[in-house]
Amino acid sequence: MPYTVTPTALPEVLILEPKVFGDARGFFFESFNQRDFAQATGLNVQFVQDNHSRSVKGVLRGLHYQIEHPQGKLVRVTQGEVFDVAVDLRRSSPNFGKWEGVVLSADNHRQLWVPPGFAHGFVVTSDTAEFLYKTTDYWYPEFERSLLWNDPTVGVQWPIHGQPHLAAKDAAGKPLGEAEVFA
Repeated sequence: MPYTVTPTALPEVLILEPKVFGDARGFFFESFNQRDFAQATGLNVQFVQDNHSRSVKGVLRGLHYQIEHPQGKLVRVTQGEVFDVAVDLRRSSPNFGKWEGVVLSADNHRQLWVPPGFAHGFVVTSDTAEFLYKTTDYWYPEFERSLLWNDPTVGVQWPIHGQPHLAAKDAAGKPLGEAEVFA
């Protein structure tokens, strides 16, 4: 099996660790294979968009979601390290409002599956980081929402000291009690 799949405390959020082949020359791994992903996770999803961002230490992006056209995301880091977070925003879920955080780095090659119905964000913990993710739906800016990154009701334990570097839309995120959420 090319992936080791580990469920998190939020069972729908999965950590995928690819089989990495390395020697003195470097390494090789298959970062995505539709058939193997489906077999390893039991998920039959179609990715329609790839995104790539580069950020410096202390940048926090998120917690983002689309209230219509929700996106599943398969995320990974190709340079540096981030602390990646998913928050369950499905009101009908027993885990509504709970979060999971995972360190993703170029060194550990981990990927995280964040299903539709979850907010997603990350903070850069290395000097810089390059972050890649596949999405199951297109980006629709009119449906994008931001959950407040430091909402005490959710209580994400971000590994940062002081105020992170935020986009205006993230600084203006809604706390869980005021946010549009999923059924």
